[in-house]
Amino acid sequence: MPVRVTLPPTLVRLFPGASRQVEVAATTVAEVIDALDARWPGMRDRLCESDVRLRRQINVFVAGERAMLQSRLDPGAEVVILLAIVGG
Repeated sequence: MPVRVTLPPTLVRLFPGASRQVEVAATTVAEVIDALDARWPGMRDRLCESDVRLRRQINVFVAGERAMLQSRLDPGAEVVILLAIVGG
């Protein structure tokens, strides 16, 4: 069973054809990002640092709980990717 991913509008605007909600087959958050990058090349670079960790301004939640790349996903999980609000 796929998981449902909700993407932030700012990210969706950067990738033609991307939508706010998408379903992907994944068992970890890292696999979600792999699937998103396969559909929209370059998305991984927007979400992850080159040393394979989430960017500081990216927050991922699974079932309302903060998640990391290695976080496991249950079938049908709801994954929400948000951009942190930064300012000075």
